Amino acid sequence: MNSIIACHDCDLLLTLPELEMGVVAECPRCGAFLRRTQFNSLNRTLGWVSAGLVLYVIAVSFPFLSMTTKGISKTTALTSGIVVLYQQNMAGMGAVVLVTCLLAPLFSMLSLLYVLAPLRLGYRFPWAAQLFAWYLRLRPWSMMEVYMLGILISMVKLTKMALVIPGPSFYSFIGLIFVLAASSVSLDPHLVWSKLAKAHRVHQEWYPLFRFTHEKS
Repeated sequence: MNSIIACHDCDLLLTLPELEMGVVAECPRCGAFLRRTQFNSLNRTLGWVSAGLVLYVIAVSFPFLSMTTKGISKTTALTSGIVVLYQQNMAGMGAVVLVTCLLAPLFSMLSLLYVLAPLRLGYRFPWAAQLFAWYLRLRPWSMMEVYMLGILISMVKLTKMALVIPGPSFYSFIGLIFVLAASSVSLDPHLVWSKLAKAHRVHQEWYPLFRFTHEKS
């Protein structure tokens, strides 16, 4: 199915045909990259998202770090840093960490699951197109790797003063960062938009068959 797209560099409108696997489309005027087809994109993205949800539950449910110094042990969770920021009158910073490191990744995974799972079976849920558009807008705000970098720097400093033992949440959080990166790479947004449009047309063609009418009195 052909589709009309605009080059993001020179705004040239192009009619893009269905591409074969491995083919790369470039703008004929400025040479900008337009699209590269992904092998089995929907299934691979759904697989990564499902694995990410499992890792996310483990990351927020189990201990993150255990620290022992002078015979005193303390266990922290993934959300402990956000609580400490709030207790130290830095509620704004805590809210930014909460949104970018916990809520944005969760929203990304749930929205992809809501949009892609029905598309794989050939139909779409209500508001799927709007939700996918919001996912593309908010995807850059998922900054788990920045949060993880800060944690690793803190761990290096803490090892001089205490015995630091990573928990299951720590390893799940690292795995989640790589899984989300893999899902982002395997996702083909152009393919998703095409399937959303096709599912919408099928719905419009079949909807009149099930439309209810009021009898005239």
